Amino acid sequence: MRIDLASAPGDPQHPNEDWLSAVLPASGGGGVVVALDGVTPPRGDDGCVHGVPWFTARLGGRLTELSGSRRDMTLSQVLAEAIAATAGAHRETCDLSHVRTPQATVVMARWDERCVEHLVLSDSVLLLRDPLGEVTAVRDDRLDRVPREVLRSVAATDALRNAEGGFFTAAADPAVAARAVTGTTPRSDVSALAVLTDGVTRWVDTFGEGDWADLFRLLVKEGARSVIDRVRALEAGPAGAARGKRHDDASAAYAEL
Repeated sequence: MRIDLASAPGDPQHPNEDWLSAVLPASGGGGVVVALDGVTPPRGDDGCVHGVPWFTARLGGRLTELSGSRRDMTLSQVLAEAIAATAGAHRETCDLSHVRTPQATVVMARWDERCVEHLVLSDSVLLLRDPLGEVTAVRDDRLDRVPREVLRSVAATDALRNAEGGFFTAAADPAVAARAVTGTTPRSDVSALAVLTDGVTRWVDTFGEGDWADLFRLLVKEGARSVIDRVRALEAGPAGAARGKRHDDASAAYAEL
């Protein structure tokens, strides 16, 4: 088994709001990868005294612990418990009812000798490769369905955040775990997998450098750090100038089962 992880801040002068972790249980034969992408609030207004990096570290740490140690819990249950625990850690000091209370996208994969479980919430992506080399992207596309012009408005985006007809992220409400895209695949049908935050997936969906299978092959051939470097080079070029945020925190993990 081989796991390759890399994460880089969009701006070296600011904390990385992503979280990336991997667990290989001592029993062998299994593992977990977790990736979060913290949501940067407009104008820094989120009703929290701690900030997004604090939130993603707390939530990511709890997700990593539970998904690795509590095999009796589904990934949805793990997410709900982790959200509840994180909310409890700052409920007394922060306004968790604020629509932009710290929140994050979530992608998790957990495997053993029988199956590969997955959970995806919001716009991070999971890629699964089968033994024949075919790559399947597991995505939560609700944010993609929101018109780009709507997302340019803070008020309009807030109205759709964690709301029916909009999109969902992990924030302070454990019930959002039921909104995640989840599933199970036989272990024999998965030879490798990758989890990617949207700072990496823009190689496909923003810059059009290839499809998901092309990106997966690049991860295998060059490694996660090299893929992030390739994205940074694209962002630095003319195509990157057209984006509202030229650089974004970027994280990728590749696991060869």
